Amino acid sequence: MPELTELTAVQLVDGYRKGEFSPVEATRAALERAEAIQPEVNAFVRLLADEALTQARASADRWRRGEPAGLVDGVPVTVKDILLLRGAPTLKGSKAISEQGRWDEDAPSVARLREHGAVFLGKTTTPEFGWKGVTDSPLNGVTRNPHDPSRTAGGSSGGAAAAVALGAGPLALGTDGGGSVRIPAAFCGIFALKPTYGRVPLYPASAFGTLAHVGPMTRTAADSALLLDVIGAPDARDWSALGAAPGSFAAGLSGGVHGLRVAYSPTLGGQVAVQPAVAAAVRGAVERLADLGAYVTETDPDLTDPVDAFHTLWFSGAARVTQHFGPHQRALLDPGLREICEQGARYSALDYLAAVDVRMELGRRMGHFHDSYDLLVTPTLPITAFEAGAEVPKGSGHRRWTGWTPFTYPFNMTQQPAASVPVGTDGDGLPVGLQIVAARHRDDLVLRAAHAMDEAGVTGGGS
Repeated sequence: MPELTELTAVQLVDGYRKGEFSPVEATRAALERAEAIQPEVNAFVRLLADEALTQARASADRWRRGEPAGLVDGVPVTVKDILLLRGAPTLKGSKAISEQGRWDEDAPSVARLREHGAVFLGKTTTPEFGWKGVTDSPLNGVTRNPHDPSRTAGGSSGGAAAAVALGAGPLALGTDGGGSVRIPAAFCGIFALKPTYGRVPLYPASAFGTLAHVGPMTRTAADSALLLDVIGAPDARDWSALGAAPGSFAAGLSGGVHGLRVAYSPTLGGQVAVQPAVAAAVRGAVERLADLGAYVTETDPDLTDPVDAFHTLWFSGAARVTQHFGPHQRALLDPGLREICEQGARYSALDYLAAVDVRMELGRRMGHFHDSYDLLVTPTLPITAFEAGAEVPKGSGHRRWTGWTPFTYPFNMTQQPAASVPVGTDGDGLPVGLQIVAARHRDDLVLRAAHAMDEAGVTGGGS
């Protein structure tokens, strides 16, 4: 039998049900793995070993009685340190937030996991307030890539991605406002889904508004579907949350891709320069999709890079996050964050509404595009992981992280479901991600296609 840290959540639940091993054994293995990887990778801001083992023992008792609490009873999970976890401080990578506080509330996604009996291993690293596409912060330092610690894990859910990739829990909660589950998934070689906006309730509300999503990060699409079945339930604290999903995402995985209309856009119409190794890996995976019965057409969506509008929305949100900070707190901020906050504070309401207009037009165009195509496939990123501790690759000429993430943030603006699927490596052994995008509310199609790739051995995942 594989090591417990190598098993998926689906496999763990099956093993618990059959009595092959217990949640206590799985939790101890995950905690040992987390402690082993922490010195080199820095995936965690806080491990909750005692609490996790207490939860695991309670889960083991339920399984012995044949009365599991829910779909993921006894499965180890990590929580990005942007989301509230009862009993643990949520400092969001910032020295400007005090540890003092009651910390007595769960975020909606965390609350649903707790109801289903999940075991919480700890909180994972984030850049300060999740502001950029790599993971380093003044409070917690640099999070490194599990395939090459000299490289970045990506961000802003970099700790979550590194933990999953290295076996420190098969399930992780991340957040994504411009690519923040998909970017580190691509760099670390795991699967991650940014669901349709509102599918997973969020509370407290993000200052980044309706750009911000909560999403599952796992090794396989099947695990993400299972996790989405848990965290996708409504929560009254989020006024913008969707109602209950029409069915189980896990139950809908088996449809395959036969007959699906897939648009393959390798460069968004020549707008993005993609590294040759990335382009080759993605193209090879797309060819396999065609072999599996999808109708693949190389074509591009009708969109131009909305980066200026995204910056207006994103930087304004960052300015709002720090609006109440005094001079001492501002001095503690990541210098890059302080810079975009200053820029965001200069935008007017009319500037913001003009960016919203760009966003609505982008959504209209993508809605029309999906009248003709079920799925859009692109590279997740045009590059593989670069040096750790930098916001942009050395010599790239980019000013901000959005310069090297042109495939991800447009789909936060349109609120569409989008996933990153691992599809190979470059010449240095660094993972390459393929992005699958569907129309709003068609998370099921994204998961179904990714699962078909898993089952066919196209991805780094599998059953």
